[in-house]
Amino acid sequence: MNQGNAAVTGRIVAKAWADDAFKARLLADPEAVLREEGVDLPASVTVRVAVDTDAVRTLVLPAKPVDLTEEELGRVVGGGDPSYCANWCLCCANCAI
Repeated sequence: MNQGNAAVTGRIVAKAWADDAFKARLLADPEAVLREEGVDLPASVTVRVAVDTDAVRTLVLPAKPVDLTEEELGRVVGGGDPSYCANWCLCCANCAI
């Protein structure tokens, strides 16, 4: 996901917080809602929406990028280089990427 999609994702999260009907649609058919909101998703992608609560937190473990060298992977793991973020995951509305 590019920076434009990250901004859209933040708007979608805010909209879901403010509008219970929108949140219900997002939970029921996230791909359709995301496309309606301008997120570019390939037809082959499945999106899962998880709702955090006081008692439940969601940790998204993105797929390991196959094109990173061990050195690049070390920078990602150490948090030193966010340019390798798997920023397609839609999990972080505050992502700096």
